[in-house]
Amino acid sequence: MDSSTGLQMALNRARRLGVLGPGPIEDHISHAGGFMAALEEVPVGSVIVDLGSGGGIPGLVIADARPDLRLVLLDALERRVALLEEAVEALGWDDRVIVLHARAEDVGRDPAWRGTVDAVTARLFGPPATVAECAAPLLRIGGVLIVSEPPEQTDRWPIDGLAEFGLEPADKSPAGMQVLRQVELCPDKYPRRVGIPAKRPRF
Repeated sequence: MDSSTGLQMALNRARRLGVLGPGPIEDHISHAGGFMAALEEVPVGSVIVDLGSGGGIPGLVIADARPDLRLVLLDALERRVALLEEAVEALGWDDRVIVLHARAEDVGRDPAWRGTVDAVTARLFGPPATVAECAAPLLRIGGVLIVSEPPEQTDRWPIDGLAEFGLEPADKSPAGMQVLRQVELCPDKYPRRVGIPAKRPRF
């Protein structure tokens, strides 16, 4: 079984179990293409963290298309983590894809991860301020945060708010995506404890 067939099977199973939204699997994979476009310039061997990886979009799609990258599929819910672990094992990606069962706020405070990541992806993880606060602590200077954007949404990423986390908008973003660059290390006070970034967003 080739990896593309295995990927389709994994995503179909995720949908049957209710951790991936409705619609053709091909549409979900196509949507992940925006993340792929934003990752084009990310070099071989880079570490990518997919926040709230859920049913595997875009994390599993990135892993399939870019075997030269190291993926971390991060999710807080045990059911989704188990599904991702099964998919990674079935696809034979154990040597380059890690499934991490944890809260993003906790991982962002872990010295093993903080300031080490080359790119963070986020799809349906939360509102902009929550995503920024959970992603920025992970990123090294020069790393990028790639977020799926709702249609016709603008002004969701205020410059001053992003600066609080050491982020700024990148020069360009693919259609349907917002790309942010880590220009300074995120201040030590972030992320705040679990749940606070969502309850009391900074912008």
